[in-house]
Amino acid sequence: MTMNEKALILDKSGIDRALTRISHEILEKNRGAKSIALVGIQKGGVHLAGRLAAKIREIEGVDIPVGSLDITMYRDDLGTRKSQPVPKATDISFDVQDRVIVLVDDVLFTGRTIRAALNSIMDYGRPMRIQLAVLVDRGHRELPIRADFVGKNLPTSSKEKVKVLLAEDGEEEKVVILAE
Repeated sequence: MTMNEKALILDKSGIDRALTRISHEILEKNRGAKSIALVGIQKGGVHLAGRLAAKIREIEGVDIPVGSLDITMYRDDLGTRKSQPVPKATDISFDVQDRVIVLVDDVLFTGRTIRAALNSIMDYGRPMRIQLAVLVDRGHRELPIRADFVGKNLPTSSKEKVKVLLAEDGEEEKVVILAE
């Protein structure tokens, strides 16, 4: 652990096990991969969606569509932020109509990012169903939102910060709580 890390929650193998379990749960709940598409929420959710798609390919032998979603312009705190966020790419190159869309994010906290993602995804059509997969659910909801698939439930104080570090970003793979 580095100086500003308070606790290691998941290491590389723990993240991999959690994603394998989530992949199986997604397939079980949806009775296979037939109508599923994964949409990762920028930024960490995009990497995790790609990994889940690879695991589903290993399990079912099926390639499922994967997209990325930027929710910047749907945030409810744009006017109150000290600095304006820089929008990232949204890439949904498949029809969401009548599909099961599994939104993927790294950490579920207040639920506001997911609310923004729900609003955003509806601009692309009307999915049959929207589900939510997160690597870490840390509680402290401000909105009535719950994940369908969770890698790790992690009780935290509202002041603590949970950081997901991934190899795709050039980091040592782990989930940590940062010191306050």
